[in-house]
Amino acid sequence: MLMRQLGILFIFITLVFSASCGPAPTPILIYLPTGTATSTVLTETPQPAPVVTTVVPLTDHLMTPAAVTPLPGHLVYDVESARRAAPYGDSYKVNLLERPFLQNMKYTPDLDIVTFNLSEDQDWYYVSIELSGDNPNNSLGINYGVEIDLGTDGFGDFLIWAKPPYKTEWETSTVQVYSDSNHDSAGVSSSRSDAVFNGNGYDTLVFDGPTSQYIQAADPDLAWVRTSADPRAVVQFAFKKSLTGPAFMLGIVADAGLKDVSKFSYNDYFLEAEAGSPLRSGQYYPLGVVYAVDNTCWEAYNMQNLGFISKLCSSSEAPTTNRPQNDNSPSSTLSYP
Repeated sequence: MLMRQLGILFIFITLVFSASCGPAPTPILIYLPTGTATSTVLTETPQPAPVVTTVVPLTDHLMTPAAVTPLPGHLVYDVESARRAAPYGDSYKVNLLERPFLQNMKYTPDLDIVTFNLSEDQDWYYVSIELSGDNPNNSLGINYGVEIDLGTDGFGDFLIWAKPPYKTEWETSTVQVYSDSNHDSAGVSSSRSDAVFNGNGYDTLVFDGPTSQYIQAADPDLAWVRTSADPRAVVQFAFKKSLTGPAFMLGIVADAGLKDVSKFSYNDYFLEAEAGSPLRSGQYYPLGVVYAVDNTCWEAYNMQNLGFISKLCSSSEAPTTNRPQNDNSPSSTLSYP
C-alpha cells in the first residue's frame, strides 16, 4: 500500500512540474539495499562558467613622450621665403621645394619652415620644427611630416605624417606612419627628377592614429605630435626609437597642396613645366600643380662616410635672405645682407 501511494505521489509531482516548467529533467530513483524507494532527485543540465574577457581600448597608451623635451641638438636651417619668392632654395630637379605659396603666389608663412632640430631621451626622438608663421592650424589644412631614411641612399623608408587640428598636448589621433615597401619613394634616382614616374611612393600604412589602429606594429604609442607658439609656431613630433634604431637621416615637409604620400617625391611625378616655379625669373613661373609645399634638406644622425647624397644638408649655418627687417619679427636677431 505504501509503495502504491508513493508511486501515485511521484506521478503527480512529475506532471505538475512538467506543466509549470516545461520539459522536466529525467528523474532518478535511488534505492536502498532493502529495495524501498525513499526519494526522487531531479537533476539540472550543467551550465558553463561565464567567460570573463578584459578588453583594453586601443586608445589606451602605455607610454607618453616627455612634457618637457630634452635640449635640442644643433639647428638645421631652411631657406625662409618671407612674403616673396626666395632668391634661392627651390631646386626642382633634386626635390628641394621652397614653395610656401598658393598658385596665385600668395605667401603662407605657416608653410614656411625656418629650422628643425632633433633631441632624444631614453625612449624617444623629438623633432621640433620652427615656422615663419604662427598658426599651424591655418584654414588651408596644413600637413606636416618627417621623412626618415634608414640607409644612405636618399630614399625615404618612413614618413610620419600629421594633419590638423594641432593641439598643445601630445596627440596620436592625428598622426599616421607610412613606409615604402618597394623602394620608390624617390622614384628611380634620389639625385634627379624621374618624371613622369609611375610608382606609389609611401604605400604601406604601419600606424594609423586617427582610427587608433596599429597595423603592423602592435604599439599604440609609436608617433605623436603637438604644437606651441612661443614666439613662433613650433610643430613637434615624437617617435619611438624602436621605429628607426640609432642611425638615420631625416628631413621635414609642410604641405597644403597635393598632400599625396603616394606621389613622394613630387618631382618624380610631374614635369617641371606643369609643376611651375616660385621664381619670377624662372621659365615656368608661376606655380602650377606643385604648390603650397616646403621641404628641407636631410640631416644625418649617427651616420658616417655618407658620400654624395643630393638631399643631404651641407651646412648648419643660418642662410641669408632678402627679407626686410621687421622690428616685430622674432627672426630679427638673425643678420641679413
